[in-house]
Order: sequence, then C-alpha cells, then structure tokens
Amino acid sequence: MKPESQSENSAPNGMAQHESAPEIVAKTTRQTPDEIAANAEGMNAETVNTKTAAMTLPAAKVAALPVATLPVATLPVATLPVATTDDVITRSPLPASPLSDQDVERQMRRMSRRSFLSGALAVGAAYGGWRWLATRRLENGIPWPLRRSLDNNGEFAQDFNSSTRLAPTFPISHISEERTNGDIGLGDDFDVASWNLNVAGLASGEPLMLTLKDIKKLPRVEMTTELKCIEGWSIIVNWAGARFADFAAKYPPATQSGDAPNIKNRPQDLLPYVGLTTPDGGYYVGMDMQSALHPQTLLCYEMNGKPLTSEHGAPLRLVTPVKYGIKHIKRIGSIEYATNRPADYWAEQGYDWYAGH
Repeated sequence: MKPESQSENSAPNGMAQHESAPEIVAKTTRQTPDEIAANAEGMNAETVNTKTAAMTLPAAKVAALPVATLPVATLPVATLPVATTDDVITRSPLPASPLSDQDVERQMRRMSRRSFLSGALAVGAAYGGWRWLATRRLENGIPWPLRRSLDNNGEFAQDFNSSTRLAPTFPISHISEERTNGDIGLGDDFDVASWNLNVAGLASGEPLMLTLKDIKKLPRVEMTTELKCIEGWSIIVNWAGARFADFAAKYPPATQSGDAPNIKNRPQDLLPYVGLTTPDGGYYVGMDMQSALHPQTLLCYEMNGKPLTSEHGAPLRLVTPVKYGIKHIKRIGSIEYATNRPADYWAEQGYDWYAGH
C-alpha cells in the first residue's frame, strides 16, 4: 500500500495529529510521559514567584531540562533585570508644565526689544559709515577709500591675468536672447560702407588704414562665452572674428627697446598699452598689452552666426570675456599702441581701469 499523503495541516515528522504535549516531547527527548510530568512539577515548584523583579530557574535545573519543556515565564531572557518604578521616575522625569500666556508674552517682549535694539544699532552704524565715506576727499572723482578698493581690484585682476586663464566656453545651444545695452559713440551719422580702421604706434613708425576685408584675412576664430555687464546681468553669446594676437602679429607694435618686435617670445618688450576709440571719439577704452594678447580677446565682426548689427557695434568690435562689458568697445574706429596708459571712458567715471573679473 502507498503511504497516505500528508495534508497541509498534518503533523510534521510523522507525528499523530492528536498526540499530547508530553507524548510529543517524549519522542524528541526519549523521556517517558511520566518523567516529563514529574520534571515539570519540580520546575514549577522551584520557579521564582512571577511577581518578583526577575523570573528565573535554578541554573542546574535549567541546564538539565530540554528547552521545549520550559514554560515561557522561565526562559533565560526573563532573567534580565526589570526596571523598578523608582528607576523609571529617576531616569524619565515628567516634562515641565507648559508656559503660561503671561510667560510667553514676557519672552516675546524681551525678544522684540533685543531685535529693535540690534536693528537700530545696525542702521546707526551703516549711516555713520556712509557719512564718513561721503565726507572723504575725492580721488579721481570718487572718495579715496573707494578708489583704493578699485585700484586693489585692478591689481588683483592684473596679477591673475594669464594667457592660460581662460573664460568658460559653452555649447552654441546655450546662446541667450540678444540684449542691447550702451550706445555711447554709436551716432546715427555713420556709414558702414565707408568705414576704415586707423592703426598707430606700429613698429614701422607709419600709421596704417585697414578695411574689414583686411581683418577677415586673418585666421577666423569662433567662441561662445559669457558677456558680463558691470550692472550685474550677463548673456551667453557666440562670437566670430580674429584674435587680437594675430592682428598684432600681422601689424606689430613698436617695442620699448627699439628692437624688432617678437610677439611670441618677447611680448614684454612690446609697448605696454593699447587704446581703442570709436570713429566719433565718443567712447574709448584702454587695455594693457597682456590682456590684448589674451587668446580670447577678439576683433569681432559676427555675433550669433550673423554679421554685427549697428546697435551691437558693426562693423568691428572688441570682445574680451575675462573683462566686464565696459571694455567691449563697439564700432572700433582706431587702435593705437601706446607707452602710457590710455584714457578709458568708464575709468574716468570712477570704475576700475582694468575691469577684470
């Protein structure tokens, strides 16, 4: 005969479903039901009263009996000390009573007085500082503390300026919406077709007049950079034109030593400054030669893939993304290499001459 298959609720290991607990334990421990009952009675007699702080069996008795025969109350885990009422009170004091409305009101009054006094002191200090600054002697049109600060900024910008320190570039897809700002030197009485670029301070000793075609013969460079305005806004623009360094190599400046210019190997011997002016003379900027020769300083004739428009400085403008927009002169009419620092429109209004960032 085939053995009957067990149901899901059948007893495991072949045990009968209606066997008593002592009979089951007897099969697993090899003790008779009478021996198990006697052991249980002895255990119950020796168990510590459950109303005490800990419930335990004598160690020898616990070791002698199978775990399966131990009542739940006598398992070893019950031998852990039980916290008394005194412990609970000592370790978990009751929370303080909530503040009354009068207490809350007093605290708010104290906080309000402190805030008022702190604000009054801050306003007084700010006003005193402003009054002190406004009464300082002027230096180049602005109070001397501000002039010192701007000069220090310029010195830092000059020290950090390097041909290897490049402004971040961006994918062309990041181009911002065009924005027009600044029209000084961009009079309406201007004919792009008759435009020429006058160059002075050349190594040849003779001034030069160039056309836009001459500029476009130089290697074309394209870059997408951020134009930062001194007013606090910025836009990302794609520019195309010629590097000023390539322009200077083609039309080299005179040198301080009188020797032949060497743009690549002896740039420090070149005349130290460059001045750029609009055709009407209304706007002008000055640059140090190191900034002019920076690889991202361009003479631009295209913006965002199109020729420059009049409001953006057609036909030729300067772009130097390591400096603020006040140096990005539009509609360049003349370039002059110089021994002395050239005049600068916004520096005369009190701004930093270097205008780097």
